[in-house]
Amino acid sequence: MNLHIPVLLDECIEGLNIRPDGIYVDGTLGRAGHAAEIAKHLDTGLLIGIDRDEAAITAGQDKLAPFGERIRLVHGNFREIHDILTNLNIPEVDGMLFDLGVSSPQLDDARRGFSYMEDAPLDMRMDQRATLTAWDVVNTWPEDELRSLLYTYGEERYARGIVRSIVARRTSAPIETTHELVEAVKQGMPPAALREKQHPAKRTFQAIRIAVNDELEAIRSLMDAAVPHLKKGGRLAVISFHSLEDRIVKTAIASREKGCTCPPDFPVCICGFKQTLRAINRKPIVPGPEETERNPRARSAKLRIAERI
Repeated sequence: MNLHIPVLLDECIEGLNIRPDGIYVDGTLGRAGHAAEIAKHLDTGLLIGIDRDEAAITAGQDKLAPFGERIRLVHGNFREIHDILTNLNIPEVDGMLFDLGVSSPQLDDARRGFSYMEDAPLDMRMDQRATLTAWDVVNTWPEDELRSLLYTYGEERYARGIVRSIVARRTSAPIETTHELVEAVKQGMPPAALREKQHPAKRTFQAIRIAVNDELEAIRSLMDAAVPHLKKGGRLAVISFHSLEDRIVKTAIASREKGCTCPPDFPVCICGFKQTLRAINRKPIVPGPEETERNPRARSAKLRIAERI
C-alpha cells in the first residue's frame, strides 16, 4: 500500500482561510495531499512546498504539475524556512501548514525502516543526506541515554527493561533490522504489556525516530523561524501526532499570544516581547469517527491554528 491520505484536510483548508492571490507554505510536503488542495484554491497565488525527503519532492513534482507556475518546491528542512523564503525573495506569506507526521509512503516503504510491521534495515532518516541513523542510536548510544530517550520521547513506562534487553542483544551482535529491534523490545516488557492493544514497539520506534531526525528541536525552532514571516491576518496551522509535539506547539502559540512576560507589578514593559499570535482554536481539532475509520493513522492527530496579529 502506497496511498497517502491527508489528515484533517477540510479542517486545514478552512483554518488557513485561503486567499486566491495569497502566498502559502506547506512546510512538510509529504505526498502533497494538503498542497494539492491548497493549490486548487489559488488563482494568481503561490504555494511553496518544502520537504527534507527528496522522494517527497520528486513525487510532489508529478502530483502538482497541473498547477504550473502556482507551485515552487524546495528540498530542505522546515526549520530553515527563514533562509528558504529569503532565497526566494519572499518576505511574508499569507499562511503556513506543517504536518508533523510520517507520511504513509515513508511508513509503507520497508527500506526506510520507520515501521515496526515490516522488516528492514534500521534507518528512520527522513533526509537521506543525514548521517545519524536508527542503527547508530540502537547500537552505539550508552544505556542511560537510551533509557532517557525512551522515557522522554516515547513516554515508555517499560523503558528500563526494554533498554536492558537491547543492550544485552547488541553485546553479542549488532541489532541490524526493525524486526530484531521489535524482538528486543518484546523481551524487555512484562507479559501483560504484550497483550495491550497498542503494538509493544510503537513507543520505542517513536522515540528513536524523533532522535534520529531531531524532530522536537526542529518544532521548537520552527515557531521562531516561521511566525515573523506571516503577514498580519495570516494563519499558521500545525498538525501533531503525539503529546510531546502538541505540547510544544501549544506552548509556543500561548507564549506568543500572551506577549509581555514582565511581572504584573512592573509599571512599564521592559522585556519587549510583543503579542504576535492569536489562537483560533483553544482545544486541538481532532479527526471525527468517519475519518479515523477511513484512515486509522489519523487517530492521534491534533490540529492547532493561530493567526498573526
